[in-house]
Amino acid sequence: MKKLRNILLFTLLMAFASSAAWAEIKIGFVEMTALMESAPQAKRATEQIEAEFEPRHKELGDVEKRIKKLEEKLVRDGAVMSEEERTKQDRDIRSQKRELQRMREEFQEDLNIRRNEEIGKLQRNLLSAIEALAKEEEYDLILYESGAMFRSERIDITKKVLERLKQGISSSAE
Repeated sequence: MKKLRNILLFTLLMAFASSAAWAEIKIGFVEMTALMESAPQAKRATEQIEAEFEPRHKELGDVEKRIKKLEEKLVRDGAVMSEEERTKQDRDIRSQKRELQRMREEFQEDLNIRRNEEIGKLQRNLLSAIEALAKEEEYDLILYESGAMFRSERIDITKKVLERLKQGISSSAE
């Protein structure tokens, strides 16, 4: 898929290179990875998710501590416990460990779903900001990292897009 896109892009660029229109075409380049990492919206989303999931993360830690105390008690007092008490406590520990594992998996799944939601919102916001900048500054073509083998810093508009994102501007050209 990438090869086909690169071949089509190369063909398009070669077609423009052979015509007088090449002098009139305006090309820009965006580092999407850098934008995804540096955009204030990304940092805000990360902080929001951390705050949202902190209580559950703390609960997991509390359950782990509780299980560890039960295990320590079993090791410490196991010799003086009856066989029935040891068996009962051992079953209880195993049951709580299974429950903890289920809670961890559920936590991780919910966290991943929430992260993906925020990544989707961020990507839409980035694309909107890039499109608005492209229209405003009359770019004909905007490339991003997986579509370019080399680029000049002259056509890199990543910093401009990041500034728009910092200002909260996404689609003022509509």
